Amino acid sequence: MGSLLPLEGECPKFAQLYIYDTHNETMNRLNAVNCKERNEKLDEDIVQGLIKMFDESNELVKFFRIVRDKFERGCLTSLKLRLLGRQADDSKQYEQPTCDEIGGLVVGDIGLFDSNRDIVIELKAGELKRITKLNPKFMSLQYPFLFPYGEDGYRPDLKWSNDYKGHDPKRGRVPMRAFIAYQIQERGPLLDTLLKGGRLFQQFLVDSYATLEEDRLDYIRKNQTNLRSEIYKGIYDAISKGDSDANNVGQKVILPSSYTGSTRYMLNNYQDAMAICRHYGNPDLFITFTCNVKWPEIVRELDNKPGYKGEDRPDLISRVFKMKLDDMINYIKSGKVFGEVEAGEFYKLIISAILNF
Repeated sequence: MGSLLPLEGECPKFAQLYIYDTHNETMNRLNAVNCKERNEKLDEDIVQGLIKMFDESNELVKFFRIVRDKFERGCLTSLKLRLLGRQADDSKQYEQPTCDEIGGLVVGDIGLFDSNRDIVIELKAGELKRITKLNPKFMSLQYPFLFPYGEDGYRPDLKWSNDYKGHDPKRGRVPMRAFIAYQIQERGPLLDTLLKGGRLFQQFLVDSYATLEEDRLDYIRKNQTNLRSEIYKGIYDAISKGDSDANNVGQKVILPSSYTGSTRYMLNNYQDAMAICRHYGNPDLFITFTCNVKWPEIVRELDNKPGYKGEDRPDLISRVFKMKLDDMINYIKSGKVFGEVEAGEFYKLIISAILNF
C-alpha cells in the first residue's frame, strides 16, 4: 500500500484516488489504467456509478474520504491513517463495519500499535509498503468489487461458532483454510457476489491459496523444534543431501513430509512406489486422466447457473473430476478391464499425487 498523497509531479493511484484531486476523480481513475486501448472501452458513466456506490456503501472508502475532507481544509500536516487489525467485539464479525471500528486518524507520533496486524499509512512516501495478510481488511482493500461493503476477512483470533448462540469451546479458533472454504461456499443467487466475480474471482482464489500456503510456511518456520523428524541427523543428513560447503552455513527450515511438494513428501512417495515395485514388479500401465469442461455433468450444472463459465467454478470442476476419477479406478479394479489388479496400494499413491498437483 502506498501513501495517502502522491509525490510532487506524480498522478494519484490506488487509495490516493479517494483523497487527492477528487473533483477529477473519474478521469484520474481512467488515466490510472495504463493501457490506452482499454481506456477507450471504459464507460465513464459506469465508473461514476461505481464511485457513488462505494461512497454510499463501503466504510473503508468513507474512511479515506475523511482524509480527503481534512486535506481540502488544509489540516494535513503530520497526519497518519491507522487501520485496526483487531476488533474489540467479535459479535460484529458478520455485520457491516463502521468508520469508528475500522481505525482512526493520528496526528504526530502514532505511539504503540500492533505492527503485525495494524496498517499505518503515511502522509507521503515514495515506496509501497507491504501489509500483513492477517489484517481483516487485507482482502477488502485488494478486491473492493468482491467486498463492496468493506467486510472483514480472516484474522487469527476468530473463534468457531456453530450457530448464533455463541462460540464453540471445543473447536477453538477458525483456521484460515476453513474460513476461505466458508467464503467460497455457494449460498444462492442473491449471495453469490464473490462467485460471480469472473476472472477477478479466479485471481482472488490464487491470492487466497498463496496466503494460505504462506501461513502454513510461517507456522512450520516458527515451530521447527516441534516438527523436526528423527531422520534429520545433523552432519550425516547434511552430507547426504550434498550440503558439504561450510560457506552455506545458516539456519535451515525443515519442511515436514505432511507439506505437499516438500523434499520429504516426495521422498516418502518415492520410497512407497519403489517398495510396491519390488514386491509386485514394475507397473504395466501408466494412465493419464484429464478433465474436460464439456463433460455433461459440468455443462448441466452450469446451465442451471446463468452467467457462469467453467473456469469460474473451479469447485464444481474439481468435484466432478474427483467423482469421475474414483469411478474410473473402481471400474478398472472391479471390472478387471486390464486383468486382475495386484498392487491396489499403488492406486492410492497415484490418487494422492493427482489431487495434490
